[in-house]
Amino acid sequence: MRILHISSSRTFGGGERHLVDLSRGLVERGHEVFVALRPTNEWQHRLSFVPSGNIMHVSIRNSFGVLSSMRIADFVKQNKIEVVHAHVARDYIPASIAVLAAKDAKFVLTRHVLFPLKPFNKFALKNLSAAIGVSEAVGIGLKKLFSSSKVSVIRNGLDVNVLTSADTTRLRHEFREFHNIPDDALVVGTLGELRELKGQRDFVLAANEVAKQLPNTHFVVVGKDNTADRSFRRELRRLVKVFGLEGKFLWLDWIDDTDSFFAAIDLFVSPSHSESFGLAMLEAMAHGKAVVATDTEGARELLGKKAVLAKIKDPVGLAAKIVELLRDDSLRAVQGGENRKAAGEKFSLERMLDETEKLYKKLVG
Repeated sequence: MRILHISSSRTFGGGERHLVDLSRGLVERGHEVFVALRPTNEWQHRLSFVPSGNIMHVSIRNSFGVLSSMRIADFVKQNKIEVVHAHVARDYIPASIAVLAAKDAKFVLTRHVLFPLKPFNKFALKNLSAAIGVSEAVGIGLKKLFSSSKVSVIRNGLDVNVLTSADTTRLRHEFREFHNIPDDALVVGTLGELRELKGQRDFVLAANEVAKQLPNTHFVVVGKDNTADRSFRRELRRLVKVFGLEGKFLWLDWIDDTDSFFAAIDLFVSPSHSESFGLAMLEAMAHGKAVVATDTEGARELLGKKAVLAKIKDPVGLAAKIVELLRDDSLRAVQGGENRKAAGEKFSLERMLDETEKLYKKLVG
């Protein structure tokens, strides 16, 4: 099959990682993948496996970019594309118009977040062939707008290759030595774009409470502040300074290879205020890490009935859950093992690819 993925996202996050992993898997399975990206994107290098001639640049500034739609339609016709798959909300209508103009392709969208789509999309996207939700909660939201027959839930998946014990030990030591974190310290980490919704302020507030009870704890925050003035990052660092915890906090903008980070930490925390799925949580699970999360739909779906959950926007409660697990090595080990098993059985990349490929084939016929 010939598939065009569309994303106007400038920065790289969970949805973009999904697109990259899906595209790579489809290429490895023998499909021809094309990608439409905004010219100013910061993540095209992650698509190095896609031939340069299969990548087009198009500026989609809002949902009604008709000129962009016509350019995409021409690209679809020229390359005999069979499936047009849009991944960002503002791309849905331009992709729909492009498919109408190109006539022969099928239009698919993936919804990566819980926020409901605006009602007019029900009428604007009448030529929709399939809507994919990355979790059950997202799928429920899509069914409020589109016919149930058009909605599929295909959970996100990751390549869950497990590091050997020797590799984990080596990476743990290297990461801690490089960043001056003692080998005997307890390390709590979180990963995600720095923004209010992701809850990093609650993470810092919780860290202050944890440090009072377990002074040997260090904290690692991985993520970029993609706003123009980087004010949220500065606010977080000021808060850490007020608490006198500068020496216990490590800030990393982003890391392409997360193996070292996950090997180095003892506990992963997801303090998000809303999470449709949570790829960072899934990655922690795949690395066999215990997880403390806020009580979001994504956390409940990923972590299951034995999840260690705190109320959203409750840093004191979050701290209590963190301390509980940090004080119990055996509990962390058991939860980490269960998480790794669940990641391999329920949320593998192969499963995600199988289900997406099956949907494409059903649509194309």
